[in-house]
Amino acid sequence: MTTVAAPLPRSTPEAQGIPSSAITAFLEAAEQDECGLHSFMLLRHGHVVAEGWWSPYAPDAPHMLFSLSKSFTSTAVGMAVAEGRLSVDDPVLAFFPAEAPRKPSENLAAIRIRHLLSMSTGHDHDTTEHLYKRRDGDWPRAFLARPVAHAPGTHFLYNTGATYMLSAIVQRVTGMTLLNYLRPRLLAPLGIEGATWETCPRGVNTGGFGLSIKTEDIARFGQLYLQRGVWGGQHLLPETWVMAEASARQASNGTNAESDWEQGYGYQFWLCRHGAYRADGAFGQFCVILPEQDAVVAITAGTPNMQAVLNLIWTHLLPALAPAPRAEDVAAQLSMPDATPRLMKTAEAAPTPPERRAWEPDPLFSGQEALARKLSSLALSPVQGQPSSSVAPKVSGQRYHFTGKRAPLRAISFDFGRDEDVCTVQDDRGEHRVICGRGAWATGITTWDLTHPHPTAHNGRLPVAASGAWTAEDTYELRLYFTETPFCSTIVCKFVADKVKLKFRVNVSFGPTEFPQLTGQIGEAS
Repeated sequence: MTTVAAPLPRSTPEAQGIPSSAITAFLEAAEQDECGLHSFMLLRHGHVVAEGWWSPYAPDAPHMLFSLSKSFTSTAVGMAVAEGRLSVDDPVLAFFPAEAPRKPSENLAAIRIRHLLSMSTGHDHDTTEHLYKRRDGDWPRAFLARPVAHAPGTHFLYNTGATYMLSAIVQRVTGMTLLNYLRPRLLAPLGIEGATWETCPRGVNTGGFGLSIKTEDIARFGQLYLQRGVWGGQHLLPETWVMAEASARQASNGTNAESDWEQGYGYQFWLCRHGAYRADGAFGQFCVILPEQDAVVAITAGTPNMQAVLNLIWTHLLPALAPAPRAEDVAAQLSMPDATPRLMKTAEAAPTPPERRAWEPDPLFSGQEALARKLSSLALSPVQGQPSSSVAPKVSGQRYHFTGKRAPLRAISFDFGRDEDVCTVQDDRGEHRVICGRGAWATGITTWDLTHPHPTAHNGRLPVAASGAWTAEDTYELRLYFTETPFCSTIVCKFVADKVKLKFRVNVSFGPTEFPQLTGQIGEAS
């Protein structure tokens, strides 16, 4: 199948029925609440009405999606179904005769593809950990060896191993990896280039995580679903798959009316409040589809509180999506005869009534202009402090060694130069060098990664933006944003005599985010 990917058209928010002030309010609230956003794109009626990246994140860089990958896996299954390669009612064991237990349990034998899709396999625990523990790399065998406590279809459990099995099934029926199967059928038609996907030890795409694409690619994927599988006049996905299968409630997962994780689950899509549904991934990767409002929200982030991000969408963006275009708000001015700056509070400006809804325009601001300024100034702050200290010349070039079998570092050293700072660390994987900007972000590539759960996933090389400053006379702090991931590491180094006391924390993690203090000492390695 060949199609030409048309560029997503751009538009003013007002032309698509949205006041610019509502989007500005969303962005400001996200920053005030420290939601850790890395990028944001809003589509309405197929038009991009707002887009922004928090520097050092950038529009041309891919971002690790984690479980947002699952919805792409589901899409591949939908395409394979449409091609007659499989059915959602096919038994899973039929695809893995060599890996199946000699005497499979009744519940295991009853698992169908639809149960993998709807996270209702009957397992009591996520199987992913057991896949990684399998020494021979046979992940299907590890999955099928796990006990199935409940009858399939009766018990919801978020189970990333189930999505891996979908990827393995697609590869077995097509002879192609999931990514290669999707390239001509989905990615190329949508104009998604440069996608990468992690694989298991035996070369199967991980399915439930591991896909990396750009923010606009996420938005295009959401728009495809909003258009019921049609792109460029062609049906890439059957409408019935989009509407009656993937985005329909296939499993119940709770009763909390205030939680967007308890509204039901489709085929690797979460149902949301307000008639929306979404693909999402750990730490704030979102593709939110609002069919009733004809809108898509694409977000990448590094946040431990994903519900807070959704709440801001419902508070600021949802009520602003009007059915008809609004008057263009190019340069809304105070009704004053002089050129008093619009940001200045004056007696003539009417006070904002307390009942004003969050998205209604503030009369003190120009709507489109304020939004444009906000979007162009989005940035994550580098480390704040002094460029040098009296301690810097004394410790520059010294090598501090760490002892102990569990110490994540073997040694660390700093070169505090005239224009930049260089941090060099040694761990069990070798030596790693990072250049830190002063009052700005220095970008480069590093092999140092203490954040990703599977370091080999990115071939040991990560784009990084680093900043450093002296926050006290004896304390140097450096911060590293791994700009194709949600992760940020902060290292605080306090120099005391011939020692350095090092504290390490990360913004988000599947485990702890703060780690025990390490003490390194000048001298030879022991």
